[in-house]
Amino acid sequence: MPPLGSLKEVFKILADFNTCTDGSPDKGTGTRLLHGPGYVIEVATALDPVSQGIITINDEDIALPVLFRLCRSVGWRMMDMESGRTFG
Repeated sequence: MPPLGSLKEVFKILADFNTCTDGSPDKGTGTRLLHGPGYVIEVATALDPVSQGIITINDEDIALPVLFRLCRSVGWRMMDMESGRTFG
């Protein structure tokens, strides 16, 4: 799959969908947690460009419409890691 974009581009795209860090400083762990409506995305900061993020959904009713709209608008795809099924 093609990269999602540079770290800066990915963070900007996600910000347009009300998704960003909690404001805490980068701890140098190699990942950043970005909080969105009903979900959290873990992005590896050691890899630029970004090739993937791991999404943990806390509230499906809120998260899924936002995530589907995000994927449709920028051409990204989501994959359920348990079933291998893709969405987007």
